[in-house]
Amino acid sequence: MDNNNNSEVKENLESPDCFLKYHPIVVKLKKIFNLKTTIIIACIIIVGSFLFAYKNLFIVATVDGYPISRLAIINNLEDRLGKGVLEDFIIQKIIDKEADREEIVVSDDEINAEIKNIENQIEAQGGTLDEVLLQENITRSIFAGQISTQKKLEKLLFDDIQITDSELAQAIEDNKIEIPEGEEESYREQIKIQLQQQKLNVVAGQFIDSLRAQTSVRYFINY
Repeated sequence: MDNNNNSEVKENLESPDCFLKYHPIVVKLKKIFNLKTTIIIACIIIVGSFLFAYKNLFIVATVDGYPISRLAIINNLEDRLGKGVLEDFIIQKIIDKEADREEIVVSDDEINAEIKNIENQIEAQGGTLDEVLLQENITRSIFAGQISTQKKLEKLLFDDIQITDSELAQAIEDNKIEIPEGEEESYREQIKIQLQQQKLNVVAGQFIDSLRAQTSVRYFINY
């Protein structure tokens, strides 16, 4: 019996399979494959944990277990609003470029002062700026960017939007504005600001069209 067992062991040891099984290269390859498997499993666990922890980056909601992806929301918004938003960004870039060329700077203090002024006007009418921004679906950060662009335009077109005394007097007369006694300076200043804004709206459109004609804009997506 022992001779039979010894013969079987000897045959196994001498077999090609046994030789390959314990060959140094085979042993090394096994270690490499085992290491790769371990790394792959670890990566799967890490990625899975990341996706679970930050699932809001990819999924915005579920309906009876069926996910609504963030990408679907973005695509929907791009389809409906992409063209208008893109044009706003292009115009902002054009204005920023021209302001840099003219070395025009708008400080944070100027932006904050204008925002505060707008807040005061809205509050005087019984509302709040946050309510208005919410209705317009605009964040304070975006609003501050719009104010910055507006201020740059005002500085770029400063000479073109000035109101002369004769223009001011003509506007008061044409609109039959009654100015309370003792408040002449305050009322005239308010009317002047309104006239400047009206003139800015007209001149700014022409100015932006002129800059746009001189700017090369390449579209990679057509909305």
